[in-house]
Amino acid sequence: MCNPLTPDAYRTIHAGSDVSGASGRRQEFPPAPEPLPVPVVDNHTHLDYPDGKAPVGLKAALDAAAAVGVQGAVQVGCDLASSRFTVQAVEQDERLLGAVALHPNDAPRYAARGELEDALGEIERLAGHPRIRAIGETGLDFFRTKGEGLAHQKYSFRRHIDIAKRLDLTLQIHDRDAHSEVVQVLREEGAPERVVFHCFSGDEELAKICNREGWWMSFAGTLTFKNASNLRAALAVADPGLVLVETDAPFLTPHPYRGRPNASYMVPYTVRAMAELTSTDLGRLCAGISENTVRAYGSWAA
Repeated sequence: MCNPLTPDAYRTIHAGSDVSGASGRRQEFPPAPEPLPVPVVDNHTHLDYPDGKAPVGLKAALDAAAAVGVQGAVQVGCDLASSRFTVQAVEQDERLLGAVALHPNDAPRYAARGELEDALGEIERLAGHPRIRAIGETGLDFFRTKGEGLAHQKYSFRRHIDIAKRLDLTLQIHDRDAHSEVVQVLREEGAPERVVFHCFSGDEELAKICNREGWWMSFAGTLTFKNASNLRAALAVADPGLVLVETDAPFLTPHPYRGRPNASYMVPYTVRAMAELTSTDLGRLCAGISENTVRAYGSWAA
């Protein structure tokens, strides 16, 4: 059962927030879910991405999430502009921690302009902020990047690993169609102490590797998609102490609202699916996710 969109935070989010889908129809944010019994954190979101025609302010987005038991979020940078935004955002609202990086698909673009080294240098400087707790999202993406760009992508990934290790920050992995290669690079370089596979997209085999290595697996709304049997098999074998949850908002809205804009307040839909799939008490699952998140990123209060 869903809550009506009555709190001011939801009205703020919904005002002017229609988006046009492929069919040309205007789409709205989905209804708010029932609040979670124990608060959790959205482990990965992009608050700088405009949702529809009107951007949603930080406070409105976080208030909406808090109303349903999502007490904070990790705001994630993908390039220099979004990483700079991330630093500003974590200074504006204590419910946010941040991650900064050059996305795997952006690294070749910086390289083509001769700007990759300077960009990596700025990422390292931004990562020195005390509320930036992760380097990410970084990794490999063999779906969108091809040919010559792959060499730049792999080089950038290795450099991000080095930054995370030297600054003792968590590494947040973007892995698309590159599971074995991501694992190989992590082993060659020596993984940082804390590694999170953002929007976990692997299968049972990768989950078992993460279990052995102590790498966190962050599940998104994709877990609820009908064609995601690999993710459900992975969750079934995942060490509960290594499980996180995220939205990757405004993308990857969980079923039955797939295709509509996503936001941190949608986390409970995914958490409830996780509880059902693993036959776990919802409150116990939420408490475990919350503990795991603090171990991955540190305290939001610090």
